[in-house]
Amino acid sequence: MDLTTSRELTAIAVEAARAVGQELRTAFRSRPDIRTKRDFHDPVTKHDLAAEERIREVLTARCPGSVVVGEEEGSKGEGDISWYVDPIDGTANFAAGLPFFCTSIAAAVDGAVVAGVVYDPVRDDEFTASLGGAFCNGEPLRSTGARTDREAVLLSSYPTPRDLAAEGEAALHRFARMVNAFATTRRPGSAALKLAHVAAGWSDVAYGTYVNAWDVAAGSLLVEQAGGVYIPLSGSLFTAGGYLACVGGFDLDGSVMAEVHAERRTA
Repeated sequence: MDLTTSRELTAIAVEAARAVGQELRTAFRSRPDIRTKRDFHDPVTKHDLAAEERIREVLTARCPGSVVVGEEEGSKGEGDISWYVDPIDGTANFAAGLPFFCTSIAAAVDGAVVAGVVYDPVRDDEFTASLGGAFCNGEPLRSTGARTDREAVLLSSYPTPRDLAAEGEAALHRFARMVNAFATTRRPGSAALKLAHVAAGWSDVAYGTYVNAWDVAAGSLLVEQAGGVYIPLSGSLFTAGGYLACVGGFDLDGSVMAEVHAERRTA
């Protein structure tokens, strides 16, 4: 895809994300009613549904003849361009009043992500990526930071309840090694926003399990275009699985995360 088209798709993604920003800011800390999907760890609110519907309207109006794949309503439409949409990535945080959630929208063509936005409506931070680079509020991003675990900030939701069910105490032992190896370990939620922070160099490493394309598509492009590293642990970000991302120059081979991933893969 040419750079001009990539940038045009990024602009459309931004328009769609900002179309729901004010609604999400207004609803934030309103203690919305919560329903659950897979289990009680997987919440959804009426604001997730309304935001996805509005985003779909913008995307299909501005880019007719495309597919929209959303977390809440699945895949709709046909075309060469596929949009991956998470209207509120970090719904549990949003519903509880914790200010770490975002809207994530990415465009993919021929199996490659070519445009994306991760929009933090609380801080009004707009992380954008095209084939021409990554930016936050119009300023170029450079994904640089720590080189080793002992200097680095790790963002990870591992182990999740699903990890604990599958791995038992081994998951807790791995998490203990992660906490001991890294200078700081945090569990903020929102895969997309974690990846945006790695792209910005505000955090150094992000690790997640059981994610879908709508969670990570935009963030993966942000990290890569900012000069960082994004690894889909399932082999493709379009296949549900895990991810590992880090700032450019980080010693991933020497990190405890390489050991954790290798152990989980062979367990």
